[in-house]
Amino acid sequence: MSWHPQYRSSKFRHVYGKAASKEKCYDCVPITRNVHDNHFCAVNPHFIAVVTECAGGGSFLVIPIYQTGKLDPHYPKICGHKGNVLDIKWNPFNDFVIASCSEDATVKIWDIPKHLLTRNITSPKKELLGHVRRVGLIEWHPTANNILFSSGYDYKIMVWNLDTKEAVISNPVKILDAHKDVVLSMSFNTDGSLLATACRDRKIRLIDPRAGRVLQVASYKSHRVNKVLFLGNVNKLFSTGTSRWNNRQIALWDQNDLSVPLLEEDLDGSSGLLFPFYDSDTHMLYVVGKGDGNIRYYEISPEKPYLNYLMEYRSHLPQKGIGVMPKRGLEVSACEIFRFYKLIPTKSLIEPISMIVPRRSESYQEDIYPLTTGAQPALTAQEWLNGVNKGPLLVSLRPGSGAVNSLPQFLEPEPFMKTTDLNQHQGRGGRMPLEDMQKPSEIEDSRKQLKVEEKLPKNEQMHLSNGFDIFECPPPKTENELLQMFYRQQDEIRRLRELVNQRDVQIKQLELELRNLCTDTGSY
Repeated sequence: MSWHPQYRSSKFRHVYGKAASKEKCYDCVPITRNVHDNHFCAVNPHFIAVVTECAGGGSFLVIPIYQTGKLDPHYPKICGHKGNVLDIKWNPFNDFVIASCSEDATVKIWDIPKHLLTRNITSPKKELLGHVRRVGLIEWHPTANNILFSSGYDYKIMVWNLDTKEAVISNPVKILDAHKDVVLSMSFNTDGSLLATACRDRKIRLIDPRAGRVLQVASYKSHRVNKVLFLGNVNKLFSTGTSRWNNRQIALWDQNDLSVPLLEEDLDGSSGLLFPFYDSDTHMLYVVGKGDGNIRYYEISPEKPYLNYLMEYRSHLPQKGIGVMPKRGLEVSACEIFRFYKLIPTKSLIEPISMIVPRRSESYQEDIYPLTTGAQPALTAQEWLNGVNKGPLLVSLRPGSGAVNSLPQFLEPEPFMKTTDLNQHQGRGGRMPLEDMQKPSEIEDSRKQLKVEEKLPKNEQMHLSNGFDIFECPPPKTENELLQMFYRQQDEIRRLRELVNQRDVQIKQLELELRNLCTDTGSY
């Protein structure tokens, strides 16, 4: 019988949630009162989009991410729908394109201008007409460009190819007609070759989205599912729902066998929905309760007990919806590994909540920031429709490693020094200082980083901060905005000083290399 320790070592055991200060929240936002069970919020490194309350038709706001504080009551809206907006999602490969669906049975694609909005946008870039009843869910494909899935109250899931010049698209490339009731949730696996759905008939279905074939069905009677989520590449599904006694419940499933869950656990007796979010980089799972202020988080392991409870963030302010910042928009200097945007309609407030790993060092923590999904598609729409599967393109979050919203730059590796030279250095003691005995790969990485930075234009090096141009922000109008701009400039100055210090260290390292090489040639 194997012995398992009661406590497990984990670098994420002490992760804590930190709510933003009042100045960094978004105030006076008319958040929707709709009772539909969706997030009502979508975030990317440039904008935050929120479904709003309005009379006649449906609309949503798109606010620049740095424009915190009180929102102008006459701030322009995106208001082209004739019914309430039920879901909004940013294009994962274009931060200036957003999709929305509505009770008017349409899906619309919008182009957001890079400058500040000055008037309402009423004309979409594309309009998708196919559903006969209201559309409740939309999801972008995780790796293929311009592929969108929509689910309506006509019990159909439609697959759209937006890679056309037509402004109005009436014919989806595929219709998935496998459900007998309303689809409550959709989730893709990492490469988008499988689709998991949760339906109001309490069943989880695993579907091949191109063939339209149902591969597996889970109809476990003691777990009434509401939301389902693929857990990255660990071949598991996670679902939230209710038990027979109407307790809120979570369950973990084996992707290859949906007959019985690997694990099920009752959380509490509240009535609000549970929204699950998974971070495949850290293997952390977050469960956000609608109608309460709690965020529970767990760590997923490939072996039993599979789900390891870490901590719970608690707040007295209940959330109606939640938005999540992509990893490429996080503050790596603060060891931030996840960021929520919490919708609080009772106060017309959007409150950012950062999940932080406590670390003493201020340097880049490579162990908590592995290569993550970038903003470049791995496939074209037609390649995916033809049957090609490919995982997402990965980028590094290390500051100075190039913009994370573009393809990673592959540079030709430069030889640091020949193997014979390296052996000679290791054989002769006392000439190479200890701090300079770095691995060749580390030196190459630093040189690559230097090359990428030098390739950027001078104005980009001066103005970019975490991939965002600070001069695209609106000019400060109040003392509060002026202070925020000042603090942002101070952060930029601090970052540039660190960059200069790094280059000084690199220059010293290269000088030592030259000195050692000269010594070698002199000894011959």
